[in-house]
Amino acid sequence: MDKQLSERLNRLAPSATLAMSQKSSELQAQGVDVINMSVGEPDFPTPDHIKQAAKKAIEENYTSYTPVPGYPSLKKAIVEKLKRENGLTYEPSQILVSGGAKQSVCNTLMALVDKGDEVIIPAPYWVSYPQMVLLADGTPIGVEATIEQDFKLTPEQLEAAITPRTRALILCSPSNPTGSVYTHTELEALKDVLLRHERVMVISDEIYEHINYTGHHASLAEFPDLRERVVIVNGVSKAYAMTGWRIGYIAAPEWIVKACNKLQGQYTSCPCSISQKAAEAALNGDQHCVEEMRQAFHRRKDLIVGLTRQIPGLEVNDPSGAFYIFPRCSHFFGKSDGERTINTSSDLAMYLLEVGHVATVGGDAFGSPECFRISYATSDENITEAMRRIGEALARLK
Repeated sequence: MDKQLSERLNRLAPSATLAMSQKSSELQAQGVDVINMSVGEPDFPTPDHIKQAAKKAIEENYTSYTPVPGYPSLKKAIVEKLKRENGLTYEPSQILVSGGAKQSVCNTLMALVDKGDEVIIPAPYWVSYPQMVLLADGTPIGVEATIEQDFKLTPEQLEAAITPRTRALILCSPSNPTGSVYTHTELEALKDVLLRHERVMVISDEIYEHINYTGHHASLAEFPDLRERVVIVNGVSKAYAMTGWRIGYIAAPEWIVKACNKLQGQYTSCPCSISQKAAEAALNGDQHCVEEMRQAFHRRKDLIVGLTRQIPGLEVNDPSGAFYIFPRCSHFFGKSDGERTINTSSDLAMYLLEVGHVATVGGDAFGSPECFRISYATSDENITEAMRRIGEALARLK
């Protein structure tokens, strides 16, 4: 039997976040008290009115195939959301619903990128972005944005990274893994660069839109002169604690939506019918639950940033969104507890898991090997105890 896997698959790396979460679960199954801060999902249950909408959908037999781009009623709810919350006008024909924002990003890259095309990805980046570009036969171009610049790409860096092969820029704000949020002014400066390069499309990942502590969400789609080159990616996973429901969407020029519809129709067909009806209820319903969760995350952010700054050797900025911090940990490289030597941030994350019993994710997979990611999508008590364990474990490194 020939067990040769495709070259395409062999190019891909496993998800570091999922791998660390799995190792955490394995230790927990052995009876180890692990605090899992590697997971990128809200720890709240899906709000009741959304769950009730799903139950009603089952009772009313919304259990058949839907149109590939999603129910018209859900697309209408998305259009109304974009108008109400973002001041952006789209037609239903410019919306496509998929099995999560992850599929939305991948659909878009597969529709736009050819072999040899370059896609600029500011680093730190979400671990899946470069892998998706590789899947599309493109070339990911990481551009480092350091902690000193709040992990945000500058116009000068963008200009320097663009070549005749550049096809797209992926921008995530609020950011996974850093929590950084681009302001309207910062995006306008990037827009001015992009206008000089007509071939470059923008994939604007806005899945953390509502977990934002600045009071305003800004998007590159707000600029009329760039609007036709921007693909907004969003969904219900983070804002409504619906990660397992798997509903994401794009709002984009119609020619891109048609292309993604063609692609999606061939390999996943429609998103889950019941999840679509639940997402419709989420977007159309009372938004008080979104604000309650945002306030909780904001409180937790202040708590974890304060505790992290009390740990000698760690440097952390004060993020403006999402539910992650991304401390710089290079102070500990080359240090040892007598049994283990820390050479990379992934070594540090494994050390914290095995010694401190706290699951985090090394920054290597995020394109920033001097840092590591901690998710604070957990209780205040877990945050306090986890940072105590981390501080004690790091103090053993000499």
